[in-house]
Amino acid sequence: MHLNELAKRMRTVGDENRLRVLCLIFDEQKICVSEIAAKLGMSVAIVSHHLRAMQSEGLLLPVREGKRVCYVVRDEKFMDDLKKFICTYNEK
Repeated sequence: MHLNELAKRMRTVGDENRLRVLCLIFDEQKICVSEIAAKLGMSVAIVSHHLRAMQSEGLLLPVREGKRVCYVVRDEKFMDDLKKFICTYNEK
């Protein structure tokens, strides 16, 4: 990965709410938008906005389950390293 691509990904995940969403997805492995919203006390619209931004950057993959859309983390080194870093600091 080139530094410009890394910088773009870091900007994408550099929001506190996106970090909280990511830690939840890391913990659950696959979780739907409405569940994320309920667990984090956020609206479905806001959660969807954050998830779409991370999906467009290639960090997450959507998984449709009937009418629900769930998300999983893409399996790659960047996400493994990010999990080790951010979830250490996530206060539950």
